Amino acid sequence: MITPTQLEQRLGEFAAKEKIAGKGPLSVVLTLTRNIASLEFPLKEDDFLTEGGGQVKGLGRGAVQRILKDHGIDRVLAEEGGRTSRGSIGKMSAYIDFLNQLHEEGLVDMPAIETWWVKRIRDYFASKPLRLRADPSKSLRSIVADLIDVAFARQGECPGTMVVGAVMQHLVGAKLSLAVPDMELDHNGFSVADSLSGRQGDFLLHDTAIHVTSAPSEGLIRKCLSNLEQGLQPLIITTGQGVGGATALARTFEVAGRIDVLDIEQFIATNVFEWSGFNRTRRFDSLDSLIESYNRIVEECETDPSLRIRRV
Repeated sequence: MITPTQLEQRLGEFAAKEKIAGKGPLSVVLTLTRNIASLEFPLKEDDFLTEGGGQVKGLGRGAVQRILKDHGIDRVLAEEGGRTSRGSIGKMSAYIDFLNQLHEEGLVDMPAIETWWVKRIRDYFASKPLRLRADPSKSLRSIVADLIDVAFARQGECPGTMVVGAVMQHLVGAKLSLAVPDMELDHNGFSVADSLSGRQGDFLLHDTAIHVTSAPSEGLIRKCLSNLEQGLQPLIITTGQGVGGATALARTFEVAGRIDVLDIEQFIATNVFEWSGFNRTRRFDSLDSLIESYNRIVEECETDPSLRIRRV
């Protein structure tokens, strides 16, 4: 009987030895794994070469993306899908030898092997920082909105993660650190809930309790009611779509006129304009300062380095 530990250990050893970590090698082994699933062992290397012998048969973006889609992943692993990657034939040869060895040892389980490689691809995606495309032809608000969209996309690729909430919280924290440098702010990991820590919000500045969320809820409005009872001014920072939901919930609780609700794109963009003195040539320097502050907070408060932002 094959145990997951045996197979996973062997796969891990092979991946480390052959350096199967980048997008090209991962595309090669993933495509081969799917194609081999319908074949009989022992495998022959020549069966996986194109007619001219210069490329691995079946590789390409389309093939890789079809497999990933079966696992709920829409993100593109590699535009070339490993086809034009130098060394693909060598990786193929090593992988075929490895699978033949597993077959001799009675350890071949192709569906389990495919799942293992897909997990490595998820890890590959997750290890990459979020990319902020600072297109000078776009408005600052659009640039921030694009970053939030990137966070939503990453969250969709990694079920069970809360990427958007963490990015929004630490963006707001970075902006506040730069806007009010004389105030001592408490930055917490996103997983630290207000109710467990006794905090009145994600941030407390003087008498303002700031709540950052991508999905306003009744529970959030109840926290705001608690803020009001304590003499604090609640401020909700959410997405553009979330503003309407938060406002509607506040109306339901008859406190719409007592709670401020702002969308994060405007909240961030306004300060970047001010820091740059409304000077176009300094705008992206101010944006870089915000990103640096954000990345410092992530390094201090989070264990997931993929939450970092890189401007491209």
